[in-house]
Amino acid sequence: MTSYSMQAAVLQRYGAPENIKISTIPRPQPKAKEILVKVYATTVTTADTMMRKAQPAISRLFLGFSRPRNNIMGTGFAGKIVALGAEVEDYEIGDRVFGESGLGFAANAEYLCVASEGVMDLIPPTCSYAEAATLTDGPLTSYNFLRKLGQIQAGQSVLIIGASGSLGTAAVQLARHFGAQVSAVCSSRNLALVRSLGAHTVIDYTTTDFTQSTARYDLIYDTIGVSSYSRCRHLLTDTGSYLTPVLGFSVLWSMLSTRLFSRRRAKFDATGLRPPQVLRQYLEEIVSLIEKRKLSVIIDKEYPLAEVVEAHRYVDTGRKRGNVVLLTA
Repeated sequence: MTSYSMQAAVLQRYGAPENIKISTIPRPQPKAKEILVKVYATTVTTADTMMRKAQPAISRLFLGFSRPRNNIMGTGFAGKIVALGAEVEDYEIGDRVFGESGLGFAANAEYLCVASEGVMDLIPPTCSYAEAATLTDGPLTSYNFLRKLGQIQAGQSVLIIGASGSLGTAAVQLARHFGAQVSAVCSSRNLALVRSLGAHTVIDYTTTDFTQSTARYDLIYDTIGVSSYSRCRHLLTDTGSYLTPVLGFSVLWSMLSTRLFSRRRAKFDATGLRPPQVLRQYLEEIVSLIEKRKLSVIIDKEYPLAEVVEAHRYVDTGRKRGNVVLLTA
């Protein structure tokens, strides 16, 4: 490998983890308004595994129909700036940064070019590269869903489904910080973890069907799309909302029907498609919470970049606690 090449996790075709290969490819060069980041940590998320499989099928509209248009995996990254485009003013070589590459993907690599005005911020001094790489997944997505989409208020009752994953562990902490009464659904092996993050009530789905509860919630945040609006409707208050980041035809129908015929709502949002300037504002608030120790990152496993297939296999099991990170050095 020459000094102008790099290692990257390349998806050859949609499907199994084995379709990802570590390849030697040319190192990208920053354009006028881009920066080149030496990536030290990058993530493997549930969204990445869905992209790998082109699920749901509607995602092929922007991923590519027969094969991915942008075939280097990953979106979350953390690293150090090693080169600047001629028109970049807000960053310096040597800055420690983290961010999200969005539909450009390409973060599961040793180097990455990103727009200087993209979704990016300086790494908090208290954060490692591995921790910082996760901030644009669980914390950013859950902040958007709870604060902006759900309009969470102090004193409200919130149910978080999938409370031990990347989105869920962030959501429990954020909902508690915003003053909500937090109930959380997870497996028995994760009860202690979720309680430690601030949940007032923890429901073990292996022994208890949460849909049979008599409780009522202002917000139900289904972080993994394992339930549905129809299954949860009776758990909502008269003006409550069911939120999910997992898009499907049933979600689209529920969004339409509730808008037309109900005071309750089903809501979906693609956080990564919000304008970069909006997401940067969210990141500033998340960084502030990190610095005040109001929000912490849970890392389950770390793998070297060369073991990206193993990382995808693990995330596919559905037993991930918090985040899975790839290290490039």
